[in-house]
Amino acid sequence: MKEAYFPIKEFFYSLQGEGFHSGIAAYFIRFEGCDIRCNWCDTKYSWKIKKEDFIPIKEIIANIRRNKVKNIIITGGEPMMWDLSPLTKGIKNMGLGCKIHVETSGSYLIKDKNIDWVTISPKKNRLPLDENYKKKIHELKVIIFNEDDFLFAEKQSSFVKNKENCIFSLQPEWNNFNYIIPKIITYIKENPKWRLSLQIHKMINIP
Repeated sequence: MKEAYFPIKEFFYSLQGEGFHSGIAAYFIRFEGCDIRCNWCDTKYSWKIKKEDFIPIKEIIANIRRNKVKNIIITGGEPMMWDLSPLTKGIKNMGLGCKIHVETSGSYLIKDKNIDWVTISPKKNRLPLDENYKKKIHELKVIIFNEDDFLFAEKQSSFVKNKENCIFSLQPEWNNFNYIIPKIITYIKENPKWRLSLQIHKMINIP
């Protein structure tokens, strides 16, 4: 059977800097490729897919094993552009008890059963698929740049089927942080189903 290759921009061991699992040690696998391309994206360097960056699964697995990690975060780019099942199955077959997290816009179908935690961060220019909202979503994380984004967040949250078991997070867009963070705090106090997500990795200057 031919081995699968994936376009990987980078992988590194750090702390999860945002969302519900903020602060935990995690091994990041950042995929190349994104066709959404938000103008405020902080990983624009991952948008373009380069032939020379395709890496065999066995190399990715070897890096995970060397770092002895327990939490793996697959991000991008947009990782769900790819069928991740050969990779996630390989990670699970290591027998190390690794938890696999995926961060996605939700604009591609999420169907991999080996994923332990799904975070959808919806984007206005390419909305999540309705079918993804019908699945088990662990966290809906909406980036807030201005006041209009609160309405967008509420509308997207209304589509989540399994609301009782989903974390709803609002995250200030980093370049507009000082302006928008007071408004987010006020909004969460008035709408307590939401919680605040901060990019602590940027605050303490780590990858």
